[in-house]
Formats: sequence, C-alpha cells, structure tokens
Amino acid sequence: MSLLKILYYPDIRLRILAKPVKEINKKIQKIANDMIDTMYQEEGIGLAATQVNIPLQIIVVNTMEQKKNNLVLINPKIIKKEGDISIEEGCLSIPEYQASIPRSNYIQVQAVNLDGEKIEIEAKSILSICIQHEIDHLKGKLFIDYLSKFKRERIQKKFEKINKKNKKFSIKE
Repeated sequence: MSLLKILYYPDIRLRILAKPVKEINKKIQKIANDMIDTMYQEEGIGLAATQVNIPLQIIVVNTMEQKKNNLVLINPKIIKKEGDISIEEGCLSIPEYQASIPRSNYIQVQAVNLDGEKIEIEAKSILSICIQHEIDHLKGKLFIDYLSKFKRERIQKKFEKINKKNKKFSIKE
C-alpha cells in the first residue's frame, strides 16, 4: 500500500487534461490500488488520477460502506445522461468546502476495467454524481467551476491563504 499525495486547489496541476491509458499493466493496477488506498485514507468516495498528479484517465469510486465495492474506471466516457439532481458536493482537493452542483441523475458510462475488459455501467443518484465529478477532474474541471465567478474568486483567495499559512506547496492558477 502506498498513499499518494493529493493536490490542493489552486494547484494548476489540477487543470491538466488526463491522457488515455493505452495498456492495462501492473503499473496501472498499482496506481489504481494506491488511489483506492489514498481515497480511503482521506475518507473520500472518489478520486481521479489527476488529483494525485498522475495525468491518466483513471478514476476510483466507492459510494458504499463496504471496501469490496470499489469501482475502477479507466478511460471513462459518459454515453448517456438523463434527469437532474443537485446535492452538496465536496472534493478531496478542495477540503472543507461544499456546494450544490447540478448533475445528471442517471448516466451510462463506457470504460475499461483493471482486467483490460471494456465495460458499460449504469449509475444513478450519488454514484452518478460521483462519477461525473471524477470525470470532470480528468478534463481539468473542478466542481467549483460550476459556481459564479464571484464565488470562485472568494474560494481561491481563501485557499491561497490556507495554503500559505500551512506552507503547503501550491502552484497558482
């Protein structure tokens, strides 16, 4: 088990576009397993590789309480969306901040699993929200990007102060 270092907003590396994974190998499997360990350590329900400074299209999700229900999606693509839902979202890269974000209540996703098999899954409610949130990360998009410019600027100033005070390494946007 290796824990990965999570990038914190406003680190510009959170804006990097993830590249598709070309081959599922032991390195990719280790990255996914380390991401799962990191997600649990940080008490999250989802994590994108870009949040741990790995610019690959890998997300891990578990909205259940049992650790055996981990979902690893490689090169995920949403192929269908239906309905609307909006709940308070949080993010491991933007700790202690939550906002209500409009999302699709139901999605269908195509991806590759850790065995290299193409899969298609359906998700609704919290699982749908979590997958959409993590796929946004792979596109360099954060949940706060859905907020007004005024709110985003306030959040950025707040986190710049926190990062400066805690002396966390951060690259500004």
